[in-house]
Amino acid sequence: MLILKTLALEPMHGYEVAVRIEQISRGVFRVNAGSLFVAFQRLQRAGLIRSEWRATENNRRAKYYSLTEQGRKKLNSETREWEKQVAAIARILEAS
Repeated sequence: MLILKTLALEPMHGYEVAVRIEQISRGVFRVNAGSLFVAFQRLQRAGLIRSEWRATENNRRAKYYSLTEQGRKKLNSETREWEKQVAAIARILEAS
């Protein structure tokens, strides 16, 4: 879900995704490059993201990832499910 949300902002290459997740989470989440690569492959096989080779801002070649329409729908449904779970946990923690 974090990768999908990050790519919903704009197409990015893998390193940018890892940095953005770390920045937005204020260092709580640090994404391992190997894990990210495997996740990209899985998301691409599922049709949730697509990739294309482009030049970076430093004029290096990198694979950029972006959400597909199916990926946007999955992100929306996962976000709704996450919000329900968070609300349920909050109710449990507030119970006396």
